[in-house]
Amino acid sequence: MTLTTSEIAKQLDGEVLGDPEARLTGFASADQAKPGDLTFADTAEYFTAAEASAATAVIAGKEFTSATKVIIRVANPRVAYAKAVALFFPEPEPAPGIHPTAVVAKSAQIDATAHIGPHCTIGERVKIGARAALLAGDHVGDDSVIGDGTKLFPNVTLYPRTQIGKRVRIHSSAVIGADGFGYVFDAGFHRKVPQIGHVVIGDDVEIGANSCVDRGALGATVIGRGTKIDNQVQVAHNVQTGEHCLLISQVGISGSTKLGSYVVIAGQAGLAGHLKIGNQVTIGAAAGVMTDIPDGAKYLGVPAQPDREFKRQVIAIQRLPDLIKRFAAWEKKMGGQ
Repeated sequence: MTLTTSEIAKQLDGEVLGDPEARLTGFASADQAKPGDLTFADTAEYFTAAEASAATAVIAGKEFTSATKVIIRVANPRVAYAKAVALFFPEPEPAPGIHPTAVVAKSAQIDATAHIGPHCTIGERVKIGARAALLAGDHVGDDSVIGDGTKLFPNVTLYPRTQIGKRVRIHSSAVIGADGFGYVFDAGFHRKVPQIGHVVIGDDVEIGANSCVDRGALGATVIGRGTKIDNQVQVAHNVQTGEHCLLISQVGISGSTKLGSYVVIAGQAGLAGHLKIGNQVTIGAAAGVMTDIPDGAKYLGVPAQPDREFKRQVIAIQRLPDLIKRFAAWEKKMGGQ
């Protein structure tokens, strides 16, 4: 694809400094760029590297100018970067139709514009919306709903009655709607508690590879609109997330915990069950959350606590060796044993 700098600037709500008709054929990082490429810089250090590169043009903030490069100046270079990459590398759109190896129940309703790839299995009374795409080997259980423009990458499993919104992306080997981990101890063994709920996933959600969202024991497990879930994340039964949350790799959330909107949970953090996490909360990596967290708070550590308290404790621990030496010297001076 070839675009001029002025065409790109229009798409990015930016302005061109330099030749508005310079032709761009690709996007690359500064250290790999060649003539005809567009690159980006969001700091002075990156801008220096971009100027020294072979790139023809640079996306940069409004404070930058150059005598050697065409500059597309924008309000937010990282947002513009995401938009520009999508211009040069649009995601392929699978052709409408049902592959002959797919197994589709007669009662399923599949929009004519949807794509059903090889070896997919579509259960009874499933509804699949316009431009949805199931790429290969996907299993969709009975009575599930998949919204318009949603894409399931290969080998995704949706258990029965799963409800998926519009423009959702679910990556390979994710499992949505498996049994929650529910057992009750009875006469020396663990009796299974039947998990009879389902999963509801809002519009514009993305779920990473090998992640699991369990169905509710009763009622629904809910993933709010715009939430992004990384690879290898576990969301237990009856968890509810608000809108636009970020769950980073290897996060685990126990049953019936409720997250507000715009919550960020860093990698490997674990949350106990039946907690209430407020809006705009940030939880640090590998934290162990055992209590409710109010709106806007930042929590770190195990057990997780407000970030300032945790940092004070870390600083105090770092001082312990010196304090021990000073105490030993004082004890020796005072004749102690």
